[in-house]
Order: sequence, then C-alpha cells, then structure tokens
Amino acid sequence: MHIRYAGIITRKDSPEVLRVGRELADWCQKRSIKAELDRIDPEMDMLTILGGDGTLLHVADQAARHGIPVVGINLGNLGFLTEVAAEEMYQALEEILNSGVSLEERMMLRAELLDENGESAGPPMFALNEVVIVKSSTEPMMRLGCWADREYITTYKADGLIISTPTGSTAYNLSAGGPIAHPELRTILVTPICPFMLESRPVLLSPRTRVTAQLAPPSTNVKIMVDGRLGWTMRANDFLSIEAAAKPLRLISSPHKGYFDILRNKLNWGGRDPGYPLPDVIMT
Repeated sequence: MHIRYAGIITRKDSPEVLRVGRELADWCQKRSIKAELDRIDPEMDMLTILGGDGTLLHVADQAARHGIPVVGINLGNLGFLTEVAAEEMYQALEEILNSGVSLEERMMLRAELLDENGESAGPPMFALNEVVIVKSSTEPMMRLGCWADREYITTYKADGLIISTPTGSTAYNLSAGGPIAHPELRTILVTPICPFMLESRPVLLSPRTRVTAQLAPPSTNVKIMVDGRLGWTMRANDFLSIEAAAKPLRLISSPHKGYFDILRNKLNWGGRDPGYPLPDVIMT
C-alpha cells in the first residue's frame, strides 16, 4: 500500500496516547510520509486510530465519506475495531507499507429523524455500529411501530430499539440478546431492548431495506443515540428512518488475526481456546 500522506487520530484527553501519536508521526516522517495529528484531510491515504473503538467510531463517518482506509491501534479497552495491539503497532504498519493489506468494506447506516408530517429535523447522521432509540431509566416502556420499507413489522413494546450493522452486532445488539453477524454480510439487524413480549425477537433484513420506526404516544422526548452520541430527541409521532449508507468504511484488518480469533479473545469463548486448524484431508 503506497502511503504518502497519513492522519493520526488520538483518543481525547489522554496525554499518553498523544505522546504515542507524536512518536508515530516522527516514525512516518522518517519514511517520507507526511503525517498530521487529529485532522482528517480528503487527500489522506490512510488514517491510524490510536485509542479504543469509541475513537474510531467518532471518525468513521468522515473516513467513509472520503474513502480513506482506516487502521485501528488498540490503546483503549476491549477493541473489536481497533484490533491491532499496541505492542504490534510498528510491525503491523511496516507490513501495511511493504506487503499490501486486507481491506474490508464495513457497511454503515444513514439515519434521519422526521416529524409526523415528514419534515426533516435536521441533516442525517451516520453510524458504523448502531442507531438506538432508548428511554430513560425512570420512564415506562415505549411503543414503537416498525416498518420494513412499506411492510408493517410490528409495534414493539420495549425499553428501546437497536438498529445495527453487522459490525455493530457485537456491541449493544449482542448485550440485548441479538445475533452476531459476520462483518462481510450486508444486513440490517433490528433488536428490541427488554421487550414486554418474549415473542418480539430480533430480525435481520436486507441491506436494501429502509427501516422506519414511529414513537407512539404517550411516550415522548426519548433519545436517539448514534454510535453512542446523542443524535436527536424523538417526540410522540415522530419517525426515525434508517437505511444503508451509500459509502462503507474501508477498514484495514490485521494480517495475523481472523474475525473469530478476535471474538474468542475479546469474548473469552472457550476460555480463550487457541483453536486448531482444520485437517488438510477435509480442505481438499
């Protein structure tokens, strides 16, 4: 991968991460790569994220919009998206520069809030993980009518509703009992939060589907969170419209870790079982 101009995004309010970012900028300059800290330029060839998944989520929209490939270095906590460990950073970057990379296209969501007359409440927002309609802890459960395109799905009676991508399937969706979807899939997951009826199960929809949810009275002024950020306040009879975004995030994946390696490590599946290869006789 030919890198001439790189951005380095650091986790906010962390002097230690900022120090690592400055050292990485020096490392880039010694390799004739122009590097800038905490700035995104459409002309950049790559973004290196220093932090946790939250740091990457905050810049995913801009990176996707400009088509800039992103690599995540985990200087945070869990790190599903920032999958390169801190001690592997320079080795991984050398491999990216010298031997090519595996680029994954991660689907993103476009969300827009509309009033009962179909008027937009503002510009759309974009999510790599999920868009969540959620009530406060002291309010009664809400009623949310839900449609797939023009086909009525159901009216959820629940504490909220999660609309997520396959990338986001291991985030809030998983905690709410939704399925894990491999990131190479293109699908939209709809998962109720603590539904009143146990029959209200998660559903997976075509990526060509537009999902619409309407807040039914008496509920009002509930929050819409977009990748952990407050997007809008939703009033009674408002509509939330969600569909696949036109541009995916281009994510540089670790050359040494498969998707299920990461899941086993992060979720402690099988007590961090290292696994074993499939016998050659089966692969032939």
